[in-house]
Amino acid sequence: MAKRFMVKFSMVKPKVLWLLPLWFAALFATNQARADEARADEARRIISLAPHITEMLFAIGAGDRVIATDDASDYPEAVNTLPRVANYRSLNMERILALQPDLIVAWGTAQQQMVQPLEQLGVAVFYSAPGTFASLGDELLQLGELTGHRQEASAVVADYQRQLHQLEQDYRDASPVTVFYQIASTPLMSANGDTWMGQAVSLCGGVNIMADSPAPYPQVNAEQVLVQDPQLILADKKAELQHWRQWPALQAVALGHLLTIDAELLHRFTPRTPGGIRQLCRQLDKVRAAK
Repeated sequence: MAKRFMVKFSMVKPKVLWLLPLWFAALFATNQARADEARADEARRIISLAPHITEMLFAIGAGDRVIATDDASDYPEAVNTLPRVANYRSLNMERILALQPDLIVAWGTAQQQMVQPLEQLGVAVFYSAPGTFASLGDELLQLGELTGHRQEASAVVADYQRQLHQLEQDYRDASPVTVFYQIASTPLMSANGDTWMGQAVSLCGGVNIMADSPAPYPQVNAEQVLVQDPQLILADKKAELQHWRQWPALQAVALGHLLTIDAELLHRFTPRTPGGIRQLCRQLDKVRAAK
């Protein structure tokens, strides 16, 4: 390589040699200007308005740029020292503006109406709305672009996709298990097949008895569940499952398949979600083992 470089260099006319330092200086200045411009576009003062958003920002290494969060953000532990400027019903507009954010990351249409006044004042807003497992990876990459953490985001996405692919392989041929996924008991609510929870059940080889509901999170009555007679009923707390014991003929009750899931992992759209799916799949495996 050195000889080839020397040959090329020797071919430069002597009259031009004195211009080379100026050319290198100009090239360096141009590249530096481009780098400075790229950094200028990076968000440095970010406010996160939902727990999954906060977690994603920290996961890609942009946690040091988060200057405030919502009341429910609690992971990782470092977020507990940050100011709280929002809850699921409202925003503290005065405090948000006083913090002078250069980017607000809000939760899709759920917070769009609340955030619009800030957009009208010129504050940049990115809406987080991952609807599928694949779109979460895309959103992590977008956040990497916005914060200048492209490489970190790419690494996180690669690991996330690897875990999902492994789950798909592990449960591709799993025997079906009928499942009622209980989101709440009062009122009794479930999740259809398009939700993250519904997608997770399907990935694990489960058959969600509410998959075809037109509402993402339908309110149901106990009779609907009794008619379907699922083999497994899932909820995030044991106490939420106790009312099913009044129907001992229900398969899930008779076989002792009233089981819990980790809602923090499954209900938040983050790189930790594959761990929650793996736990869910293991609960379905318990039903398969009992057959």
